[in-house]
Amino acid sequence: MKEEKIIKPANGYLMLFIALALFIGGILISIKFENPVYLMATLAGFISFFGFILVNPNTSKVVLLFGKYVGTIKSNGLFWANPLYKKRKISLRASNFDSERLKVNDKLGNPIMISTILVWRVTNTYNAAFDVDNYENFVRVQTDAAVRKLASMYPYDNFADEGHTEDITLRSSVNEVSEALEKEIEERLAIAGIEVLEARIGYLAYAQEIASAMLKRQQATAIVAARHKIVEGAVSMVEMAIEELGKKQIVDLDDERKAAMVSNLMVILCGDKEASPVLNTGTLSH
Repeated sequence: MKEEKIIKPANGYLMLFIALALFIGGILISIKFENPVYLMATLAGFISFFGFILVNPNTSKVVLLFGKYVGTIKSNGLFWANPLYKKRKISLRASNFDSERLKVNDKLGNPIMISTILVWRVTNTYNAAFDVDNYENFVRVQTDAAVRKLASMYPYDNFADEGHTEDITLRSSVNEVSEALEKEIEERLAIAGIEVLEARIGYLAYAQEIASAMLKRQQATAIVAARHKIVEGAVSMVEMAIEELGKKQIVDLDDERKAAMVSNLMVILCGDKEASPVLNTGTLSH
């Protein structure tokens, strides 16, 4: 693979003075001596105007001579080179790319909508100009391919009820997923001499056809988790209450009364609504 070659042509301001001198001087001398031969100098000055190359900050010019790569000009300013050179401009500035929202399947097969935001720039002008057909279109296509691959590698979210306990998910593991996405895109764009500055997920959601069902599922999972915590705490409180009653000998409870007490306390502690107190004016047996 041919490497990038940095060149610096002649000073453009000096050549501009020479070109103007030839162009104007040839005309004046031809008029003075009434000899058209001196117009050759004017023609040379006119042709030399095609050799000027203007390079703006953070841009470059790839130079070709009859299809042969001569080099790349990365210095800023006005330069002059062979008028037969063909110049191609390639920007070295950082560029943003916001991909379209793609519909893909995650690791569990759920359809999701995902897009990515990519910040990139050209570092090797030879690769960008000659190793790919259109490097900007190459960035778009390869980014979409990398996003599709990434989405199939991780689940959208964890579902403990089905035994899926992945450490990395698209929704919660933002840093890990961004690093994996950046690495994947960088490997794909290396052939075009492009450096990836940042890659992250810009949009992530379930596809429309399952979004409502998945929302209900997430709500149900949250409710079950909350109930599990409530029951766990309620059992500890009931155990502590019975133990303290026995230690202080406040009341002597047999197994049947303990069961009734446990039932009442669990209903009170785990219920959604406040319990209505009932006063017992008789014995515990009634």
